[in-house]
Amino acid sequence: MAFVGKKFPDLNVDAMNEMGDTFKVNVLEEAVNNKKKVVLFWYPKDFTFVCPTELHAFQAAVAEFEKRNTIVIGASCDTPEVHFAWLNTAKDNGGIEGVTYPILADSNRNLASTLGILDISNETYNEETGVVLVEGDNVTYRATYIIDEDGIVQHESINNMPLGRNVNEYLRIVDALTHVQKNGEVCPANWEEGKDAMQANAKGTAAYLAKN
Repeated sequence: MAFVGKKFPDLNVDAMNEMGDTFKVNVLEEAVNNKKKVVLFWYPKDFTFVCPTELHAFQAAVAEFEKRNTIVIGASCDTPEVHFAWLNTAKDNGGIEGVTYPILADSNRNLASTLGILDISNETYNEETGVVLVEGDNVTYRATYIIDEDGIVQHESINNMPLGRNVNEYLRIVDALTHVQKNGEVCPANWEEGKDAMQANAKGTAAYLAKN
């Protein structure tokens, strides 16, 4: 189910920070109440392989997102306690020590299920036992959401497990969204801050293509 153009789900989820505090985070409220954009990125599992490289990459870009009035939130289906253990594991030992943004601990999978981003290839129901058997790891793909100040999803993307993300692309998308909001123009292919945008009409397209 695609959420682009729709309100992000209004759900409270446990989260953990680097101080060891467990608290509730509602991503929709973070955007709307703080009048900020939110970049929410999901990863499959703590203590795995591609995942720490992504968490450190987002951490390295936190200041750039903050300049853009944007909050960074990580998320997986691990428990808060496992998050905290990983936060206390050194980077050179595969850990995420030094990460300062909150990490959702969606261990009941309420939000991940709502978003439809769990790795479930098949479900079968055993009528005799009443048990539902799941095929797949039942953890999240590398899903990313950019949510605007009104709580509307402006971007979503999903990578399979082996494919790490390019954090600079999410900075670019935030820049493009901000440009659209401020100027009423639309952003063409490969647009970056400082490059020409275009008017959303036939003349605007023709003028842009003639120049570029």
